Amino acid sequence: MNGANLDDLVDALGRWASGRGPLYLLLAGGLRALIDDGVLPPGQALPPDRVLARRLAVGRGTVVAAYDLLQQESRVVRRQGSGTRVAALDLPATRTADGVPANPLLQHILHPPDGVQLLTCAAPQDPPPALFEAYAEAGERLAGLRDMGYQPAGNPVLRAALAAYYTGRGVPTSPEEIIVTTGAQQALTLLASLLLAPGDTVLAETPTYPGALEVFRHAAAAVRPAAGVEDVRERPALAYFVPSARNPDGAVMDTPTRRRLADLAAAHDVPLIEDEVCAELCFAEETPAPVASFGRGEQVITVGSLSKLVWGGLRVGWIRAAAPLVSRLARLRAVHDLGGEVVSQFAAAALLRRLDEVRAARIRTLRARHEHLCAELRARLPSWTFEPALGGQTLWVRLPRGDADSFAQVALRHGVAVAAGRSFDPLGGHTDRVRLHYLFSEEELSRAVNNLALAWASYDGAGRTPSRCALIV
Repeated sequence: MNGANLDDLVDALGRWASGRGPLYLLLAGGLRALIDDGVLPPGQALPPDRVLARRLAVGRGTVVAAYDLLQQESRVVRRQGSGTRVAALDLPATRTADGVPANPLLQHILHPPDGVQLLTCAAPQDPPPALFEAYAEAGERLAGLRDMGYQPAGNPVLRAALAAYYTGRGVPTSPEEIIVTTGAQQALTLLASLLLAPGDTVLAETPTYPGALEVFRHAAAAVRPAAGVEDVRERPALAYFVPSARNPDGAVMDTPTRRRLADLAAAHDVPLIEDEVCAELCFAEETPAPVASFGRGEQVITVGSLSKLVWGGLRVGWIRAAAPLVSRLARLRAVHDLGGEVVSQFAAAALLRRLDEVRAARIRTLRARHEHLCAELRARLPSWTFEPALGGQTLWVRLPRGDADSFAQVALRHGVAVAAGRSFDPLGGHTDRVRLHYLFSEEELSRAVNNLALAWASYDGAGRTPSRCALIV
């Protein structure tokens, strides 16, 4: 990059060091925003470490650490001899600090590969009949409505339905304590924007949902893995837990731990995000009580959505929180998009009235496909190990040897995309794990496992021929 371009970059970064926290996080946050906004296009060369450090009047280590963090997020590529460049948009979907992306789900949504079974994207692809009926009811409700439709906090009908839903689960809630969002991902983004400053620490489980890690990194926060709920004592700026049917392993937090987590958040005044996106997908007969039901204060913030229970394309999520926080979130939401699409919110309210029916049908399907995938893996890949999920949509599988990032590349060549474990760890651990969803039909799951077995035979180099020797396409 020549001197003029270096000056342009420094001008674009502006007052990048004016926030709180380590300088490398603040610099990474500034560069991240320029990359995500397209100011720094794919393939753009970035200044050498020493050059940028000298121009910004910081130590070289600050620039190196910022570049390394952006490489872990697959936003830049660093190669000895050729410097640092903004990553291409169509990079292979399994790359991190060694070459594997932080979030293969995001990569495959943006650039779905042709002819590949996507075991990376865990969202239902088969909308239930109840969804079509709910939209028909929503259309009838819309007829004769006189309203601009700009509702930053959400449609009043849906807010009331969600308040009743939580009250019925032992968490007394008023409509003023609900804000409707465009899916849970927007809910997390709004909360991070409001509650985090650059350099703040977020405490998160490991493994955990990679989309949340992306949001916290985008806010220039430092994400630290939690050894357990007791780590809340260290008073991070924010804590993030997935107590029910956790993505990626389907784990379910027991009731005493939920109570302890709520107590710690209250005692140490730590805002706690309870991600309940998969809460209605637990295989047990009863859905576990939310952490918020044990809360003694206003620290527990619950996030939910219908995308996993009903259909990924139903972009309706929500936040349950104290009314003052909801009011602040609504003002922030209004700046972004003035509110969500109203017809879908009417449909969501109709679906909530049929929640037991919709949940029972989804659980029947998920349980059958879960058992089928487990049986296929035991038969075709007996050296792979896993614990059956207690709910959710995914299995967390351990490879007996090798590196999951490298295996994911081999699997892709065999027509199956899998999510390597590093994406689900705040520090890039779990390199021997892959996440597999069981949302496909049983026939499709059998085909996927067959091709994974072929990929493993190729990767492992053991010379054994799988029982089904042909690649199934």
